Amino acid sequence: MSGPDQRSAAPAPEAIRVEPWVGSEAPSRILAIRLQAMGDTVLTLPYLQALRRRQPSGTTLDFLTREEVADVPKCITLFDEVFEIGGGRNTRLQLLSTLMLLPKLRQRKYDVVLDLQRNRVSRLVRSVLRPAAWSEFDRFSPELAGERTRKTIEAVGLGPLDVYPDLELSDPDAGVATLRDAGWDGESDLVVLNPAGAFEDRSWPLESYAEFASMWLDRAQRASQFVVVGLPSLAAKAETLRARLGDSILNLVGRTAAGVAFAVVSRARLVISEDSGLMHMAWVAGVPTLGLFGASRAVWASPHGNYSECLDVCERPDGACMSGSCRRGSPPCLKDLTAESVLERALPLVRRIDAQRKVIFESRG
Repeated sequence: MSGPDQRSAAPAPEAIRVEPWVGSEAPSRILAIRLQAMGDTVLTLPYLQALRRRQPSGTTLDFLTREEVADVPKCITLFDEVFEIGGGRNTRLQLLSTLMLLPKLRQRKYDVVLDLQRNRVSRLVRSVLRPAAWSEFDRFSPELAGERTRKTIEAVGLGPLDVYPDLELSDPDAGVATLRDAGWDGESDLVVLNPAGAFEDRSWPLESYAEFASMWLDRAQRASQFVVVGLPSLAAKAETLRARLGDSILNLVGRTAAGVAFAVVSRARLVISEDSGLMHMAWVAGVPTLGLFGASRAVWASPHGNYSECLDVCERPDGACMSGSCRRGSPPCLKDLTAESVLERALPLVRRIDAQRKVIFESRG
């Protein structure tokens, strides 16, 4: 068993590898690749939207991702085509699916490939497509994944990015019927509660969520209903909250595909969330998001932009407890985080953002 001084070293930072665009005109066709889990995939979207905004109207921007996470990229207006590879998390099967897709990708004749994944599959795609320009993601530097995404896109030489949470749903009414069927009155603010931490040390106690909701109703001075949405694994937690909060809880657990969940979350006034894919959906959608971080690497994954905040209670600034349990053997990290302290951060957050433009990153160029 490892002792306290036998911590596994964090991977060394790696530089962005790049072959920059040197054409006198803008590229005609761009392919972006991201093959990771849902949260990692959706966080690339506002940065690719910023790239789209800089390009001439005739530029094609396509996206290659795994079929399990393609629903959100397909439900927004950003891409001309979203290509999917199968194989789940099995690299061998992913490679096989990729080989079957490559002829179609080659027909697109991409000028630029943005490899936002940097693994065997994405490198195979880039090498076969042979674009004039390309860049590869820096996987390990100790900074936000969004920042590393921005720098990877900018490295290819198409200009600095101004990044805003301005994604548009292909169907502007998506999610409304689902919310109304669950009991939304159509007028009350929606506050998403997301107890989706994968491990005990990433989880805020359900009693604290319920206490926060009760205090929010007393102090927010606006009519509100609470939403729990996500995978069926959250069903028991959602029922516990509903037993405590009654009809003020809209239980959508297991009732939405990822694209509908994104549309539902995008209508919220606030999201309170542990580190999870839904948390990334929220800040990407431009929703004020308060991330609750225990045994997670906040330096990589915290929600950002001027409309989101991270409550990081981990005392290990290197984030070495990414495994999900505290190596010091202490009680769960988030256990002592009070509902009052979360409310004290949440109320000013939503009030502040009402008076300013939401910004993820603005260049000075």
